[in-house]
Amino acid sequence: MPYSNYDNLAASSEALDKHAVARHSTWVSIWVNVVLTTAQIVIGIFARSQALIADGIHSLSDIVSDFVVLAAARGSARAPDADHPYGHNRYENAASLFLGVILLVVGAGMLWRGVERLLHPEDIPEVHTIALVVAVIVLVSKEGLFRYMLRAAQRVRSAMLVANAWHARSDALSSLVVACGILGNLAGYRILDPLAAALVGLMIGRTGWKFGWNALQDLIDRGVDDDTTVTIRQRLLDTPGVRGIDMLRTRRMGDEIVVDVHILVDARLSVSEGHYLAEQARAAVMNEPQILDVLVHVDPESDTKGTALQQWPARAVVVGAAELLCRANALALNDVKLHYLNNGLEADVIVEGLNGSNSLAAGYGGIEGPSQTVADALIARFAPLGLRYVRVLRVAGETQSS
Repeated sequence: MPYSNYDNLAASSEALDKHAVARHSTWVSIWVNVVLTTAQIVIGIFARSQALIADGIHSLSDIVSDFVVLAAARGSARAPDADHPYGHNRYENAASLFLGVILLVVGAGMLWRGVERLLHPEDIPEVHTIALVVAVIVLVSKEGLFRYMLRAAQRVRSAMLVANAWHARSDALSSLVVACGILGNLAGYRILDPLAAALVGLMIGRTGWKFGWNALQDLIDRGVDDDTTVTIRQRLLDTPGVRGIDMLRTRRMGDEIVVDVHILVDARLSVSEGHYLAEQARAAVMNEPQILDVLVHVDPESDTKGTALQQWPARAVVVGAAELLCRANALALNDVKLHYLNNGLEADVIVEGLNGSNSLAAGYGGIEGPSQTVADALIARFAPLGLRYVRVLRVAGETQSS
């Protein structure tokens, strides 16, 4: 892979730091949720609060989602292999999709249960005061967990960890709704407890849809946002020798970005110089921390002209004809350079005179002697096939440094 440097990707300090933070913050979330889930469900049953039990089930789903995050973090840390040359970053996208589905299902179930209770208000029991105390403790704990996890996620720039952090924030909001519902029940409005449970289910379902949809879009190669695209484009255009961008495509691999770009350069550059410019452009974009890889294709002209898609005389055919013509005119063919530009074919025929012949001149239209004959003959033969211009150039000598 000429444009890849994946061998040390998984071992980079940034990647190792990211996965270490993911493991640590997720285990913190797991233990916090274990304690809160136990308290919510046990006290919810004792205090006869449907809203608190629903919030406990929500916390239980958090534990499941945290283990999914751990598995995804471990999977995405694996180095590229023969079957996955781009690495395993999309474990994170798949995990985010799975989290979204879990939340969507849990939210729908809680919403259904809450609505069912609302249809039979006479069966709603009075809630015990201890339920309100637990709800407030859970609210404070979940908000603190959110702030801790978001700071960690932003430090290592992990979309999966950001999603998990906002999951904790949604838990805090649902706990606030639960506290309000329990408070209303204690004030005599018993219907507020199952109403709070239904609202919690709606909030959880909405969060699950959002995370799942975004993950699905990344899995089907959604491009990056406009600001990131502008930054990448500007880095390419600032590279000396890059005259324009013919095509720019991006897609996400987990939290990383893969870029595919066609750059426009001087049409008559050598292959080696074009390759050098491509490497310079790639290096400029790779300076962005989220870029995983950049594939640079060099274009001498815009692909919209369609020159490269047309059928032109094969190089071997043109070179063979030029060699025969040069021999017939006492010239030795040194090289032939073909240029496929502007819906046409141009040829530079580089020759040497035999037997000390120096009757050569550069250019077409003012060439005298044998070189003129070679140019005219090539034009006559290949003009119907698209050849419209021939230059015959003489080798003046070579300079070599040691």
